[in-house]
Amino acid sequence: MKNNSAKFHELRKKHKKLIYHDFSITEGKITFHFSIEGSSPDNSFQFKPEWRFDGNLPLQGNIDLLAFNLGMAELISYWKCACPEMVEIRCGNLDEWQINWWKKLYRNGLGEFFYINGIKAGDNFMQIYANGAKLPPLQSRELLGCLIPVGGGKDSIVTLELIREQRQFNSCFVVGDIKRAIDSAKMAGYPNSRIIKVSRTIDPTLLELNKQGYLNGHTPFSSIIAFSSLLFGYMAGKKYIVLSNESSANEGNTADGVNHQYSKSVEFERDFREYVYGMGENLPQYFSLLRAYSELKITELFIRHRNYFPIFQSCNVGTKTNTWCCKCAKCLYIYIMLAAFLDDNVLISIFGENLLENKELALLLAALANPDYDKPFECVGTRDEVNFALYKALCRRSAPPELLRGYADKIKLPDVDILNSFDENNFVPEEFLRLLK
Repeated sequence: MKNNSAKFHELRKKHKKLIYHDFSITEGKITFHFSIEGSSPDNSFQFKPEWRFDGNLPLQGNIDLLAFNLGMAELISYWKCACPEMVEIRCGNLDEWQINWWKKLYRNGLGEFFYINGIKAGDNFMQIYANGAKLPPLQSRELLGCLIPVGGGKDSIVTLELIREQRQFNSCFVVGDIKRAIDSAKMAGYPNSRIIKVSRTIDPTLLELNKQGYLNGHTPFSSIIAFSSLLFGYMAGKKYIVLSNESSANEGNTADGVNHQYSKSVEFERDFREYVYGMGENLPQYFSLLRAYSELKITELFIRHRNYFPIFQSCNVGTKTNTWCCKCAKCLYIYIMLAAFLDDNVLISIFGENLLENKELALLLAALANPDYDKPFECVGTRDEVNFALYKALCRRSAPPELLRGYADKIKLPDVDILNSFDENNFVPEEFLRLLK
């Protein structure tokens, strides 16, 4: 944890305002352009992030409202470098309820950023002023099928397989040139024509400011996925946006509730659905198909589809190279989940080594399983799940690997049956519930 509190106050004095000036849409190779300015008395920084889609999606009707809101989601990444007190929106209008909605997303979605940087933001850490012209409403249109955001990990693969029978009406949604995601979609039976692959460009000025000592840290990326999938789902005429977030995402990482996965939580899902409802009635319905399941249950379902074993990958460090780094908390966590159901020879064929034989990962194991530690700031499951997975992994091995053997007497079994529990706090439509139950 860093102590950047002084830097936080220094930058806020220097940079008083972040301005969302405008957005525009280029047809053909569809591109969404956003114009953002960081203002200060000395100079200002111009940010020009973009989203681009090279495929064939018709721009039917006016989609300015959806594009504007995608820009609002992008704004958070640029706000956090200097954390100005005022955010001014000049290209759209927000009512008081919507302003409070966005402030909540800043507060909770940047909880890890504030925590890691040692910043006490307070209740009035920012104000949003939005008096631009009110954007035209979205036109009613026929919606059919699902848009499925795919990241290439086991969760989205389970979703793809659960709704495999309806795939003729569905499309996959991939942000970035992520091989594991494209390969997973193709393995599930989706041709290139039904994989909506978009590119997101971060303005290089932001990266340069980070090098100069401006603040940096985690942003609620899944909220960006939410708004971008809403935009492209509407353009593609989809009735549903089907996420793959599980009940485990609701558990925080620290004692005071900071949650790395806030924008994957059921709280955000509820808030986002309410926000979308306020934008119009004829929009795709956003929900997580796997919300009722634990991460461990999803793992049990995933191992039934071994054809994905050479393809899937969840390590953030190894995203660009499509590899498991075998050194981070995410790699260790996925290994433990799989170890509850698979033998070491199968795991080694996936990861390239036995992570539970690596003594250098002992502290990460403790952080994943022991509530006396902060849970690693990664997309990992609950401590109860980790302990239960370790117990199951221990039971299926006559000669347990070193880390598992060393942690055996510390395993604390949960009181609930994690594999057979079903979280009723979900928004899964009735027609999809039968696939789960």
